[in-house]
Amino acid sequence: QVQPVESGGGLVQAGGSLRLSCSTSGRTFSRYAMGWFRQAPGKEREFVVTINRSGGSTYYAESVKGRFTISRDNSKNTVYLQMNNLKPEDTAVYYCAAAPGVGINKREYEYDYWGQGTQVTVSS
Repeated sequence: QVQPVESGGGLVQAGGSLRLSCSTSGRTFSRYAMGWFRQAPGKEREFVVTINRSGGSTYYAESVKGRFTISRDNSKNTVYLQMNNLKPEDTAVYYCAAAPGVGINKREYEYDYWGQGTQVTVSS
């Protein structure tokens, strides 16, 4: 079991960068694929990116491909989301989540554990 805790959100101007971190408790972090989702005001939560257990495979939503980079450090029980060239439409609460098992997980129901979220606001 893991409990994700996000950090690193904030206010940034369009074109700027932010790095989100997601730390987890427990000793089983490396057994979980990790993902980032986001929810903008008035919209449903959407998939952003996921990384498999080893960090060797990733999958990005088209809207963030080429701008966002996910990585993980299993020795630190932490997954990162580097966000560059941010746009106002990236404004949302960003959630980190953990999915048991192997492979790439793009759907919310595949994730068992969720963080509380961190706000990212991009001003134009």
